[in-house]
Formats: sequence, C-alpha cells, structure tokens
Amino acid sequence: MSFEADVVAWLPQLRRYARALTRDPAWADDLVQDTAERALTHVRAFRPDSNLRAWLLTILRHIYLDQLRAHREITLDDEHGPWQSLEAPAGQVDSLVLRDVQRMLYRLPLEQREVLLLVCVEELSYQEASSVLGVPLGTVMSRVSRAREQMRLMLAECSPQRTPTLHAVTNRK
Repeated sequence: MSFEADVVAWLPQLRRYARALTRDPAWADDLVQDTAERALTHVRAFRPDSNLRAWLLTILRHIYLDQLRAHREITLDDEHGPWQSLEAPAGQVDSLVLRDVQRMLYRLPLEQREVLLLVCVEELSYQEASSVLGVPLGTVMSRVSRAREQMRLMLAECSPQRTPTLHAVTNRK
C-alpha cells in the first residue's frame, strides 16, 4: 500500500474524532481535509517505523487547537453551548443516557475530553494517546482517571440510576 492509500484508509476515524471534538460536521470535515493535506504535504516528516494513525490524530489535534486559538470566540466549554440543548432521538431506549453522557462529555475541560475521546472512543492505548497529545504517559492516565470520575459525578447528579451505564461506557481501557 502507498502512503496516500494509508492516509485515506484512516479518514473515517479522523472524521469521527474531529466530529467528537467539534460537534460540527462541516468543521470536522474541514479539519480532516486540512489534516490529510498537511500529512501528504509533509510526508517526509513521517517516520515509517512509527504509528501513522497517532501521527494523523496529532496533526488533526494541532490544527484544531490552532483554529480555537485563532477564533477565541469559539469555546467548547461554554455552559450555554449547543450540546446543552441536544434532543434525544425519538424511540430509542438508551437515547436519554446517551444524551446525558454526551452533554457531560462536553462539560469536561478540553484536556480531559480529548484524552477520553482518544482512549475510550478511538481506542488508542495510553501510550498512543500520550504520543498524540504530546504529554507523558502518567499525565494521560491521570487525565483519563479524572475525566471518568468527573463524568461519574456529573451523571450521578443528573440521574443516579444511570451511573452504572456510564461506568460501562468509560471503562473500556
């Protein structure tokens, strides 16, 4: 397989991560496109013996953070953000739990939200998440632990009977 084909193969996972970060399909698509463009333009920066997925996620995260810094009016930790009023899909038994988990996820600080998405949704190992985020392994482990605990507390405040469901969602690693 060529490098270009390998990058294309990871596009669905990049899009999923970008959508989880932004909650905006158009912005997520732009992030993925910018990531692919940067990866293909800077192919020489990629070490063949390293993890392409982690490298691509790192590029996507850096572009995302650059865009957040450039547009200070955009905040994902706002208590009045669009995720606060998300409606559950009709007819789904677990939709309320999913909505609650989603709302709580976006109330986490960005550092905790990022690591939880990488480890629990993208199923990266702690070591891979450490590489993507550019932080020590212990920091990743600490952030995951704090994020899980914060999610448990927030969900327990919202609905005590749903806490075991959240435990299953966040304890994948």
